[in-house]
Amino acid sequence: MTMLEDDAATAPTLSTEYPDSAGSPWPAEYPRSYAVVDVETTGLARDDRIVSAAVYRLDARGEVEDHWYTEVNPERDPGPVWIHGLTSEVLDGAPLFPEIAGDFAERLENRVLVAHNAAFDWSMIAREYARAGRTAPVRQRLCTIALAKELRLPLPNHKLESLAAHYGVVARRAHHALDDARVLAEAFRPSLRLAADSGVRLPLLSCQPLTEWSDRPAHSRPAIGHQRGPRSGTWRPSRKRPACPYPNPGRYAAGQRLTQGMRVAFSGDTSVDRELLEDRAVEAGLHVATSLSRLTSLLVTNDPDAGTSKVARARSFGTPVIDEAAFMQLLQDVAPAPSSG
Repeated sequence: MTMLEDDAATAPTLSTEYPDSAGSPWPAEYPRSYAVVDVETTGLARDDRIVSAAVYRLDARGEVEDHWYTEVNPERDPGPVWIHGLTSEVLDGAPLFPEIAGDFAERLENRVLVAHNAAFDWSMIAREYARAGRTAPVRQRLCTIALAKELRLPLPNHKLESLAAHYGVVARRAHHALDDARVLAEAFRPSLRLAADSGVRLPLLSCQPLTEWSDRPAHSRPAIGHQRGPRSGTWRPSRKRPACPYPNPGRYAAGQRLTQGMRVAFSGDTSVDRELLEDRAVEAGLHVATSLSRLTSLLVTNDPDAGTSKVARARSFGTPVIDEAAFMQLLQDVAPAPSSG
């Protein structure tokens, strides 16, 4: 087991506007603190687990306050050891996630979670907290890939190493959570200052912690300490459902009931695990659409102001948008499909 912490001096009290090194005012709407996070995992599917986590806490201007790292026993095959380097033998003595959940939460609380491909890191963290019967204290996230796009950085691709090279940040141990978090923190600081100097709105997204979760079998993967072979199938497997038996009756109208056959798309985080939510929609006779088109009856999202492609397309098509709570209420009384004759 490895747990590291390095506390820097207490950050000074910050005023409404924070002058940068050039003396220009710092955007008052920018967050007051950040938690730069990296997690290494057993894979990329919904039943995969965290094997290590690191957090660099930063102040409003991206200066490091402290950092923290721990390994985590995933209670199963550690997955791609050739990537993260954490074997069953190493992880056998590491704490379980519930044992580090409090320390982890302390470093995330009241901060914007920053990660490279933040949707992935956040989803893994949210699921681990849901399994532990707790709620992750994260309300907003910022993806450094999205920020690089907003800043139009001249990167050959959106890999972390490309962002790091752009700013001259040198990695010491690639795919080690602590070093990846350090590299990202060092690359995020100049990106944040460039955004402030350029008047760029930060691409913040809201985070919806999971409140309902159902673990599915981990495809018979052996637990820590058991013999393991090469890992396969790390991506989330395709969920093939039978075709919806009902014709699409058209768009949902505000104040009306959902009707069997309506095409429903989802975007962003949901408090009920996405697969559970999709299953309930299918059981009610709805068609779950993976993309949004002019035929989509309804978009469900808890973040209608997010600049996601689905939200943008819904606006362009005039597709109705409601939040998860309203959708769950509507699911209780879905109208039967119109009779064909």
